Formats: sequence, structure tokens, C-alpha cells
Amino acid sequence: MNHLLRELLPTLDVEEAYAERVLDLGAGAALPSALPVNTLACGSVAAAGLAGAALWGGRRVRVDPRQVAVSFRNDQVQTVDGAQVPGFAPLSGFFEAADGWVRTHANYPHHHVRLLRALGLREGATRDDAAAAVRQRSAQELEDVVTADHGIAVRVRDHSEWMASEQAAAVRQHPLLAVARVGDEADPVRPAVPGRPKVLDLTRVLAGPVATRTLALLGCDVLRVDSPHLPELDAIHLDTDSGKRSTLVDLQDEHARTRLHQLLDHADVLVTGYRPGALAAYHLDAESVAAQHPHVIHASLSAWTPSGPWGGRRGFDSIVQAATGIALLESRDGTVPGALPAQALDHATGYLLAAGVLTALRRRSQEGGTWRVEAHLARTAHWLLQTDALDGPVDAVDDVAPWTVGGDTAYGHVVQARPALTLDDSPREFAWVGRRHGADEPTWDNQPT
Repeated sequence: MNHLLRELLPTLDVEEAYAERVLDLGAGAALPSALPVNTLACGSVAAAGLAGAALWGGRRVRVDPRQVAVSFRNDQVQTVDGAQVPGFAPLSGFFEAADGWVRTHANYPHHHVRLLRALGLREGATRDDAAAAVRQRSAQELEDVVTADHGIAVRVRDHSEWMASEQAAAVRQHPLLAVARVGDEADPVRPAVPGRPKVLDLTRVLAGPVATRTLALLGCDVLRVDSPHLPELDAIHLDTDSGKRSTLVDLQDEHARTRLHQLLDHADVLVTGYRPGALAAYHLDAESVAAQHPHVIHASLSAWTPSGPWGGRRGFDSIVQAATGIALLESRDGTVPGALPAQALDHATGYLLAAGVLTALRRRSQEGGTWRVEAHLARTAHWLLQTDALDGPVDAVDDVAPWTVGGDTAYGHVVQARPALTLDDSPREFAWVGRRHGADEPTWDNQPT
């Protein structure tokens, strides 16, 4: 059995014999890496499928490592009208500082502006301009200055330095996947497993949207909610919002907040992916949701976990790779940092979170109570760095055509990876791709046509 999946079985509340009976996990590895990325990828996908099978009656789960690899690499595979959208903006990536390396993230306009300001550059500055500015300063100074201005940059660390840090100690306090009942143990209410669980999705970028996309694939009604003040990148929306509806709600508006809580009155799950504490002002943190909507499963993820000195920091997969030592382990020459062959921390954490939500839905129906689910990118990175699992020989997928599907959308003709898993008697494709971002009403009654 997959090494990661075996570790997760107690959390999923699934016996190994059951997992072996319903899971068809193909052999092979298709993501070349110095670390056991294939074990992580296939195990996390299998966990989500297995949790879905346990919730909805034991349908067989099929996971092909080649399909998983292409799905994890969809940002490299997806095309719109035949053109591929670059995964990272020009000012995102590795830069050599005076005494080491930093990794920046400037894909979104607000992060781009903050990085330029921290570097003392004007709008229109090129990557060469940024590289020249970075070379004048130490890597730690750059991390501190950019972070203080709410931008995103991190000094590249090696594995041993990271593991000796205070933040790594904080990360170790958290399980890889947490599924826990909270509150009154005597609560007699045991909501039945809904035919189509309603999931309110307050996540952005990859890990959270991958989780909710998976929940939509496996039978949930997912409504993604975004702020009208935060832009979304078309490529990310096309990649991760398949099968969901999408609406815009301004949480700064009192009436809009009321409407969102009315949605929660009838929801089964709330999934959040904003920085720890960012939603507390709107009473959407775990404690407030448990008090006001005790039937709602609260699932959350973050980059660094809510604990430690970095608990409130922004972070993305690439940034976590750089900070935890993965980037140096993936270096091709031992000097210039490298990266995993896919944004595997994001994708794997997303599938883990989906597995936790499906498990909580089943256990809520059996035990009642209020449930929380948590997963975090840094904790996933720790598993990858510390496991004794080994990938077998890697046979990379050179021709992705058999593992992709195309169709016409509101954005053009989109070709992208097929779903990473299938369940018997379930759709083999996402229900739809390319509905306009934010085009749906904030209601459970407005079902897609």
C-alpha cells in the first residue's frame, strides 16, 4: 500500500482491508524528483477517493499515477486557444542576493506592487531591474523588508537550518491531516449524509481550490465566494474551479456578510484558505462558525500552520519549498535552487483537506457534533522531507494528450488535465469548465444548467 495512505488510514477512520478492497492504485511513478513526490501525490489523491468511497457506499476508487502526474502539472499543461499561460510572473522566482538566494512571488497585482515598493523600483521595472536590486542586499534583509510590507519573499534555507528553526518546531505540533470533533460531546444531533453536501468555498490560488474542486467532482454542491476587490487570474480559475459555481461577496458590506451567514445556515461545510485570523472580523473563523453554525464542518488550510512566529505570514507552494529546504534539495547543480516537478505541496494538501472533509461528513452523520478539518502546506512539506518512503523508477509522461480533455468555454477552447481520480458510477470529467468567475448568484437555489 502507498506509504502516505497507510499513515492516513486512522485519520480517515478506514481499515486497511477496506482500503485494499475498494482502491485500485496503479503502479509506477511519473514525477521526477529527488524526493518521493509520486508517493505524496498518489497517496493524497487516493486518500480523497477512499474517503469519498467510505462516505457514499464503497464504490471502487481508481488512481493512475500517470493521470495524477498530469493533473498535478496542469499549470504546465493547460492551454487556452492553443496557448499556454506562464505559471509565474516575471518578478516571481529565484533571485541571487548578496549572500544567498531569495524566492519571490508576484503573480497577483497587489503582491507585485508591494515587491516593487520594497525593492525601491517603479512600475514597469523588468526582471533584470529586480535582479540588480536584489544583488545589493542580503537575503535575510530582503525577506524581512518585503514581508514587513505585506509582500511575499523568503530567504532560501537548507533543510537542516529550517528544521532547527522555531517555525519548524511549530509546524511539528500539527498532524499531517487533522479531523477532530469539538464542543459538546453530548450533542445528540446527527445530520444524515446529505445527497449533495453544500460546500461554501472561501479559498484562493491552488491548495484550497483543489480541495473544493475535488469535493465537487465527488458529488458536492460547491459555491466559491471571492471578494470583488481581489482579482483572480483566469488561468488559475480555469484550472481549479471546474465543477463549481462562483460568486462575489464584499465582506466589508454588512448586508453581504448577513447573506453569507444565511448561506452558512444551510451549508454542510465551510472551507477557508486565507491567512489565520484574516476572517475573524467577519465571524468566519472556526470558533465563530462553531458557535453560530455548529452543524457546519469548518475546514481550513494555511501556508505555515496557525502556530509559531510565521503563523500569520502569507505563503505559497513555491515559497514553502524555498524556506523548508526543498528548493536546495531539488537543485540541479548544488548551487542554484530548484523546484519540485509540480506544485505538489499545493495539490497534495488540497487532496488531503478534501479527504478530511469527506471523513468529517461521514463521522458527523454517525456521531453528531461539530467538526474541524485542517491541513497546511508546511506540514505537507515536512512529510515529504522526513518520510522514509521511496518512489520507484520514474517514467515521465511525455505525451499528455491521452490524459487531457478539451472543450469550448466562455474563455475560449480550453485543454486541461482530466481529474486525478475516478469513482465507479461517478462522472469521469468535471461537470463543467470555464464558467465565468463571479458570475453566479450567492444562493444555493441557483443550480447550474
